[in-house]
Amino acid sequence: MGTTKAVTDDTFESVVLKSDKPVLVDYWAEWCGPCRQVAPVLEAIATEHAGKLDIVKLNVDDNPLTAQKYGILNIPTLGVFSGGEVVKELVGARSKSALERELAEFLG
Repeated sequence: MGTTKAVTDDTFESVVLKSDKPVLVDYWAEWCGPCRQVAPVLEAIATEHAGKLDIVKLNVDDNPLTAQKYGILNIPTLGVFSGGEVVKELVGARSKSALERELAEFLG
């Protein structure tokens, strides 16, 4: 992981909920093929839009409490948090251009 950071059940509140800018949480697992597909796309977006949107990764197998709290049933799920609240949720892998369109309001 380069510009994306890993978060855990223990660090989720301080890193995501208390952030002063929007945070995209990538809910993923090691065994998930589509999760591995979307990882380099998120790295690229994190690099290109550093300062506007933080991107973090939460392994749902290692951190079941947070995944359960936010009702994550399918992965990859991308949740955008702003002000401690979920403001957007995307389920499934997408291309970089599609993701940038979906996230335009946070990247602007």
